Amino acid sequence: MISLNEIKKPIGENIEIFEKKFKKSMQSSVPLLDIITNYIIKRKGKQIRPMFVFLSAQICGEINESTYRAASLIELLHTATLVHDDVVDDSNERRGFFSINALWKNKIAVLVGDFLLSKGLLLAVENNDFHLLKIVSEAVKEISEGELLQIEKARHLDINEAIYFEIIRKKTASLIASCCACGAASTSDNEDMIKKMHLFGEYVGIAFQIKDDLFDYEKSRETGKPNGIDIKEQKMTLPLIYMLNNANYLEKRKAINIVKKHHHQPEKVAELIQKVNNSGGIEYARDKMSVYKEKALVLLEEMPDSEAKNAMKQLVLFSIERKK
Repeated sequence: MISLNEIKKPIGENIEIFEKKFKKSMQSSVPLLDIITNYIIKRKGKQIRPMFVFLSAQICGEINESTYRAASLIELLHTATLVHDDVVDDSNERRGFFSINALWKNKIAVLVGDFLLSKGLLLAVENNDFHLLKIVSEAVKEISEGELLQIEKARHLDINEAIYFEIIRKKTASLIASCCACGAASTSDNEDMIKKMHLFGEYVGIAFQIKDDLFDYEKSRETGKPNGIDIKEQKMTLPLIYMLNNANYLEKRKAINIVKKHHHQPEKVAELIQKVNNSGGIEYARDKMSVYKEKALVLLEEMPDSEAKNAMKQLVLFSIERKK
């Protein structure tokens, strides 16, 4: 599989410039805030979101200052939602590092999230990037709605396939869609093209989330056993939903009972994972993931040929072939 560094080549310099601009966009006159924002910057992930922004921008036109602000705006607002998420979930870790609330407690974490949110809003407003702000604000709204819908449905474990797709469209796909739409909107006024890139990002995001669901049923490198993290957290993912839809009444009751009452017992979780595997749920989820990948690639084919378009194709494939 092609590496992220290879995919990044057409926009490598842009990403480097973006990193400096993003760091600057988080600066504050309050020393504690600077310590915390520096900590956030140091634990950056794969930078897939900025890559979607810059490749989309290059597919639709020429990268400019508005593109850098689009990438910063998305990162600021998304980081704010992650900081708040960790407080809500009482999570002590993110990407293998201590979370903000684990190191500085909940009150400070909430205020840091608010600060990042306000920084993103100001960055857009001060530069009259209202079209970008509208796209990203819509994504933040969708992410919040998706989280609340998942919490509401998880209480009764009554998530069917339609609701599952609605949750992941809002929770995961809306952000990647906003990355692609913002990138396009920063270099083009063509509304059709911007909408097309938004839909492209949505399809990629759905495929990306299904891939995440599948990790739960794959053996981890450390233990050699499936992770089962989603089951432990009582999350209804596509392979499990498929198994429940195709099980008889008794099997279904037993499976739901494990998710509800025995999700902290490794042997029970392993038993449920085996049932999902035997049901064909894994193959079904993989097939659905491929459908959304193909939908995304068909849309991308309608864009003019370029180095950025080829890199974007590779980024789509990386998103569903990644190992973690």
